Amino acid sequence: MLARTLMIQGTGSSVGKSLLVTALCRMFRQQGIDVAPFKSQNMALNSAVTREGLEIGRAQAVQAEAAGLEPSVDMNPILLKPEGHQTSQVVLLGRPALRLSAREYHEHKPRLQGIIAESLERLRRRHQLVIIEGAGSPAEINLKARDIVNMHVARLAQAPVLLVGDIDRGGVFAALLGTLELLDAEERERVAALVINKFRGDVSLLEPGLEFLRQRTGKPVLGVVPHVPGLRIADEDSVALEGRHAPRQGAPLELRVLRLPHISNYDDVLALEHEPEVALRFVEDARALRGADLVILPGSKSTIADLHWLRERGLAAELTRHAAQGGLVLGICGGCQMLGQWIEDPERVESAEPCVPGLGLLGLTTRFGPEKRTTLVEAEPLAPSFLGAPGALAAYEIHMGRLSLQSSARSPFRLRSRNGQALSEPEGALSPAGNVLGTMLHGLFENDGVRLRMLSVLRSRRGLAPVAAAKPIASREEEYDRLAGAVRAALDVPRLLQIVGC
Repeated sequence: MLARTLMIQGTGSSVGKSLLVTALCRMFRQQGIDVAPFKSQNMALNSAVTREGLEIGRAQAVQAEAAGLEPSVDMNPILLKPEGHQTSQVVLLGRPALRLSAREYHEHKPRLQGIIAESLERLRRRHQLVIIEGAGSPAEINLKARDIVNMHVARLAQAPVLLVGDIDRGGVFAALLGTLELLDAEERERVAALVINKFRGDVSLLEPGLEFLRQRTGKPVLGVVPHVPGLRIADEDSVALEGRHAPRQGAPLELRVLRLPHISNYDDVLALEHEPEVALRFVEDARALRGADLVILPGSKSTIADLHWLRERGLAAELTRHAAQGGLVLGICGGCQMLGQWIEDPERVESAEPCVPGLGLLGLTTRFGPEKRTTLVEAEPLAPSFLGAPGALAAYEIHMGRLSLQSSARSPFRLRSRNGQALSEPEGALSPAGNVLGTMLHGLFENDGVRLRMLSVLRSRRGLAPVAAAKPIASREEEYDRLAGAVRAALDVPRLLQIVGC
């Protein structure tokens, strides 16, 4: 028997569809229902690795965790990773398969329908309920003829649709009404209810508008979901950085993350953002690096292009000055590659340049090749460093290039396993003075010991007492419960269950 389905579509991108699916996955799980998320196509540079070493969108991995499941490629069979110049790497069922321009991908879409249908059916055979996330808007007229992510999937799954609008962006009534007006009659009929998202204020003041929506559309308003501040839940992609909350005032430690044009997996630093003694800022201005306790050079989907951007904006020179004065620098994945001596790309995997000089802060060279590494790893400290907490740590790898270290270079970590296979392999690089560290490992700061070690080092460098214990920041499980509680209180749950058929 195939699972029941519910689809969340939006009036546009970034209206909160991903978080709403996350909340619903947790809500239904709390009711004892075996629920799974699904998004046929995700365009994002935040991605995750499954236990099998396959790559999916970070949002679907988060939704799976909220549902109490291991992430699976069937939850996100198509992942698009933009590379600039209107091209994207196309990841099919967890593995890089194509590199296409926007036009080429649009023409390729009909060939992907079978992959989508098979993944959705497998999920529906394994679970009781599948909550499906759309992308962008179902009313994008120029894309509807080859839609593979919105109403096409709703018809395929015979799913009722909740249409979500974001009041925080303004114009929510026009967005909901306009979207419904542009849908075909059959598509409008499939919309079971409307949801207003990210509301701040007194809901009673919104009631005249809600009644107008009911009367004008004939659709029920399922609820008004409040803005839930400070969630420690990864966003779908870096567009969320536009509305990032202001850093904590009065915090003793100043951290700067370079906001690269092609920044990827920026949620590596999310746990740090929730530490009460950390003021973390994403910056693009060289002057903003001055006085930082730590500068983080994050991952990038286009390492060479972003390295040129650093130089053009004076950030490379300022980062070099910061390191020369003993300041701490951390490079993660693409950021680690940029900190090295050279980046070689003889097969033009990432750019048209066969070789470019790195920032020269670490004794390593990166060589790009066609093989992508996507693994879950276990590691341990190998050399003393500002991240060198004792004991095992969990992390993951997603990258194309391979590092080679100079004979005199030290590695901060040793890999103990990769996708469950035991090994002993040095990982990353340390500068001779130990103040610059590069690693290809994502997710390090989700390890409490790593955060504790780094915060203690930063405090000591400022003449403050070391941290005695890991800070009690909320766990992801607690955050899923908080989000689900807020959404449950806002929605007409009996009507929702009626729509789903549970």
